[in-house]
This record gives sequence, C-alpha cells and structure tokens, in this order.
Amino acid sequence: MSPRALFLLVSILLALPAHAVDPITDCEPEGNARPICVFTNPEDIVALPGAQALLIGEYGASADEHSGGLVVFTLESETRRVVFQGGQDSATFESGWGDPGCSTPPSSAFNSHGIDLVEREDGRLQLLVVQHGGREAVEMFEVMGEGTEWSVEWRGCVPAPPNASLNEVTALPNGDFYTTQMTPIDPPVDLTGELPTEATGHAFGWSQADAAFRRIGGTDGILPNGLEISLDGRFLYMNASGESSLRKVDLTTGREVARVTVETPDNLSWAPDGRLLVASLSGFNGDDFAACATLKHGACGIPFKIIAVDPESMTTLGTVYESDGAPMGAGTVGLQVGQELFIGSFKGDRILRVDLGAN
Repeated sequence: MSPRALFLLVSILLALPAHAVDPITDCEPEGNARPICVFTNPEDIVALPGAQALLIGEYGASADEHSGGLVVFTLESETRRVVFQGGQDSATFESGWGDPGCSTPPSSAFNSHGIDLVEREDGRLQLLVVQHGGREAVEMFEVMGEGTEWSVEWRGCVPAPPNASLNEVTALPNGDFYTTQMTPIDPPVDLTGELPTEATGHAFGWSQADAAFRRIGGTDGILPNGLEISLDGRFLYMNASGESSLRKVDLTTGREVARVTVETPDNLSWAPDGRLLVASLSGFNGDDFAACATLKHGACGIPFKIIAVDPESMTTLGTVYESDGAPMGAGTVGLQVGQELFIGSFKGDRILRVDLGAN
C-alpha cells in the first residue's frame, strides 16, 4: 500500500471502535513457523545467489523515526545487517542503470517498498527498489558479493510517472521493468466510506532503450499491488488488492487472458517448482488494520495465508501456510528457499521462517 493511501486509511480507521486484534509481543515459535524478531517492517524479500542469505526491504512510512532501508539477512547465523539507508552522497550514476536524468542518489529519507533482483545481460546483479522518501522513484542498485558477504551500490533511478504512487516492481535482464501504480497521488483516493469501486491504478512498463514509461493494457484495477513476469517475458501477473484478484496479462496484446480469486492479495513470488506464491490478507478488516498501523512494538496480528497458484491454468493449488495470529500476522510476501518459506510483513519487528518439510 502506498504511503498516501496508508495515511488516509489510517486516519479514517482510527476513529472506528476498536475491538482490534492484540499485537503479538512474544517471539516464540508456533508449529513449523519460527519468528526472527530483528526487523522493522520487512515488507518484501528476495533471495541472494547461493541461498545463504536474503535481501529484505524494510518499509518505513508507518514507523516512528524509521525511514526504511535495505538489509541482508544471513540464514545460518540469523543476523541482520543494514546495507543501504540513503544519504550516501558518494554514490554515482552509471549509464545503463535507469534514466540519465535521474543521476543523484536518494536522500536519507529513503523508504523502500517493493523490490526485485535480476541478473543483467552483462552478468551483474541489479536490485530494483520502489521508494517513496524524498522522491517517488524506482531506484537501481548493483548487488555484489557471494555466500553471506554482500553489499549494494546505488547506480541510478527512474522517477515515477507523474502523479503515480508506486507499489511493486519486476525486472528483465535487458534493463526494462514493470511497476504498479496503486493509487494517484493527487487527488487522493477517497477512502471515507468503502474501498473504491473504480480503478485506482494500473501497471506501467519502462524501457531502458527509450527511457520512457508506457501504460500496460489489461491492468486497470482497484489498488494494483504485487507483480511478477513469466520467464519468457510474455505474461505479466498482477494482484489487484481491492478486487481480490490475480490477473494474467498477455504483454504482446495488452489483454487480460485469465484471473483467479485470491482474497486481498499483496505480493507475489516464484516458487522453485514454478508455482506462484501469493500473500493474501485473508483476515483484513478496518479495526485490525487501524491497530496495526499504530503498532509500536511486536507484530501485527491480521490473519493471512500464503496461497499457491498454477500460472498456466490460473487455478489455486492450496494454502502453503496460514496464520490467524501468533507468531506473526499481516504477511505481505512468502518467498520459498529450498524447503523453507520466509514471510515478511508491512508492519512489525519480525519475519517468519517456516519449515515446509514439517508439514
């Protein structure tokens, strides 16, 4: 959810009577899920080569005295290390890494949201980060290292299209990428009553060759959110949170070819076997969301599921993991690495490490 939409929704919901779920303050395992309580709003996750570490985007818009940054999480030691927080003026723009007109690194207000990692055609690793602090943009980083030792260096950026509040990004090796506009920035989406019933955004494609955005047909929707692209680059998969749907769009025709119902979907990821994993806020309601938005310590308790979807038939294949509270709620991404599932959240101090072999 974009910072502006989040702010408006929180303002409205705080006036509601609060029966809301209690925050989860302990850090104890439950069944096959073990919380790692060393984070601040770990909203999106990607795996680093070698499967010994993860790169996590910490979302800062809803946290006091925290803007949001990039951290590396080492699986064996379960330690977190900050690799970027913004305000690093020594970084320099490199040609071929975004828009030539966006040549200054992000400020200390840097606030990461959706992230994606791709191996470029030149063999270098490129991390793309939707960020809202100081400017609305997709930031480009080179990821360097191996094993458990990783660093990132800012290389460039692409300013968001005019009046677009972005959410997620998915990239191709040639420098092109796709991103979702969840809402416009101005006028803000009216959330004084029910959620919108008309489209609030769509997906954009950006071309490195043209240094320009284009609107993707078949993607107009209510609160567009998570994105993934097929390995052959033909199909774009897009969650529309306000419609409880996952769409499959043919990029050659700009038409939707299929959709499947998933309750309030957030981020998408590819499982090793080719399934799509969809984070679903299955227990979303106003009181609970308001309580989570003002959470100071612990984790949000909103129930959620990680649901598997067949990307060919666009049918659901069952629930990989679900939680109705402890040890963590409000799961926004489920990333499978080997026989483990790592789950992040837009609000809270933890990720979940789930042993899929224990099911």
